[in-house]
Amino acid sequence: MKQDEIFVITINRELGSGGRTVGEKLAKRLEVPFYDKALIQELKKKYGLTTEEIERLKGQEHNWWAEFKRSIMMMPNYVAPRIVPDYASMPDFLITDDIFKAETEILKGIAADGSCVIAGRSGFYIFRDHPNHLSILIQASMERRIERVMQKQNVTAEKAEAIIKKVDESRENYVKKYTNSSRYDTRNYDLVINADNHSEDEIVEMIILYLDLPLSKIIF
Repeated sequence: MKQDEIFVITINRELGSGGRTVGEKLAKRLEVPFYDKALIQELKKKYGLTTEEIERLKGQEHNWWAEFKRSIMMMPNYVAPRIVPDYASMPDFLITDDIFKAETEILKGIAADGSCVIAGRSGFYIFRDHPNHLSILIQASMERRIERVMQKQNVTAEKAEAIIKKVDESRENYVKKYTNSSRYDTRNYDLVINADNHSEDEIVEMIILYLDLPLSKIIF
């Protein structure tokens, strides 16, 4: 990946692995925007970004996302959304083909506008043909994942494990439906990281190190 050109880094992660936090920290380190599922859904809902509306915008502007972003930032009382994911209320299996297409176009518009880090949303598939794309998978043991979800959501170990299993199933079904692949297939990624025994900051350092190495594949 060439850091001196527009790039997109996509992070697929297991719930409880710390992948979202890694994405935020990495984006901050690289001084680029960070986007995740919750933000994309909020944009789609708040501004009515259906497939039809996106096609209309694309027909009017060469870079429709840049124009759209400028328009919403000029709106009175505009505040950039800071969304906290609510995993229980966002079931991927309810996503329709039209929603997937709309989200895909939003993500492509975002990436065309400038370098960014994107968490989730089948980014490894959506940007598979992008000329300057790095695809990352962050995993962790069930023990670590349960512990993290317990802390983040203030639930028991049993509840945390149930949440993880439900989200795992939902995300895998989503990926299989729209990419005809598995989110666990490491061939979809350039970089695979086991988060066990590593802090989020350490994982960010691993990624930064990888960006400077002349390697095509590596597993930590």
